[in-house]
Amino acid sequence: MKTIMVSKNIKLLKWFNFLYDFRPYSAVAVLYLAQVTHSYALGLAVFSIASVTNSIFNIPTGYFSDRLGRKPTVILGSIASALGLTLYAISHSFVLLAIGGVVNGLAAALMSGNNDALLYDTLKQLDRTDDFPEVHGKAGSMLELGLGTSALLASLLVLHSYRFVMVASIFPQVACVFIALWFVEPVVHAEEISEGLYKHLKESVKVFAQNAKLRNLSIAYVLDYGISETVYDLKPAFTATLWPAWALGIARALDNLFGFLGFHFAGKVIKKFTALKTLFSQQIISVLDMLAFAGFPIVVSPFMLSLNSFFYGVGVTANQTLLHHEFTDKQRATMSSLNSFAGNLFYAGVMLVAGFAADKFGVAKALVGLAILSVPAIVMYRNLFRKHGGEVRL
Repeated sequence: MKTIMVSKNIKLLKWFNFLYDFRPYSAVAVLYLAQVTHSYALGLAVFSIASVTNSIFNIPTGYFSDRLGRKPTVILGSIASALGLTLYAISHSFVLLAIGGVVNGLAAALMSGNNDALLYDTLKQLDRTDDFPEVHGKAGSMLELGLGTSALLASLLVLHSYRFVMVASIFPQVACVFIALWFVEPVVHAEEISEGLYKHLKESVKVFAQNAKLRNLSIAYVLDYGISETVYDLKPAFTATLWPAWALGIARALDNLFGFLGFHFAGKVIKKFTALKTLFSQQIISVLDMLAFAGFPIVVSPFMLSLNSFFYGVGVTANQTLLHHEFTDKQRATMSSLNSFAGNLFYAGVMLVAGFAADKFGVAKALVGLAILSVPAIVMYRNLFRKHGGEVRL
């Protein structure tokens, strides 16, 4: 009976993902923050604060998930997300935006390692771990579908005001709280976790130290995450230099449409080409696309950059497939949180630098700089592919 009940987690997670990322404000976030703070650098600093907070809380929240359960963690994350967006919506100064950033960072920390661990544990209980790339990809596609449809809504709401778009983004987060209450806690197929945070963290770090493949995958993930998230947050400002304000939601919807397709078909792509080959190819295509269409901006540049989202969706699924094959059951959420800890610290630093670069040199040049920063991640994925390229063909 428990196994039958836990199977509903897969469907619930898809709807949860859709509503969690139904965020109309995402299409105009950088513009809204810049409007309130009167600076791209200060506006993007709010994202940096959220990212640093995410990093700080990632380790204890990962332990919380491993020790006390996936369901209570996702419930708390949903509540924090709704509160964080409310603070953004009522802000008229950088200070309140910064507090909202802290709360949103906590929400992201609660979700980051927990939700993938919830899915993996659910599939393990159902004896379906080989289906992880396929199921993870389709669950991830709902995130993109939520962002895409909400971005289209933003194109209408923005005619009223940026703040109105922000207010509308709160309600789907409240709905997520109610969906989270229906999740079923999966049985963790590992020794019961009874040790304290320090010992649990020490054991997790030891696994990274002993597993070279996991260590290298994690470093590449950190580089890739920090740069790709900064590009995503900065892109609306780039689009605004080429397209009218009403079209910003359409541009973001295109990002998410291609992202949806990437996640949806990720399992099939990985099965055909292997996870590492997929990651390596995705990185090269994305960097070349950004160098060409941000380096030489034309009216179709926002559309062409949106194509990267397809490869991003495939790449994220490939990355998580590889990482979860190396994670241990006992420390699964904690190990994922350690990666998120490092990734968000790097993202915070890159975001600040990109904000100042956008103020001084323009958004297009900032994007070109980010593309160049992606080269080390390409090298790392290439080396991993040469050494482990035939592995994890699921």
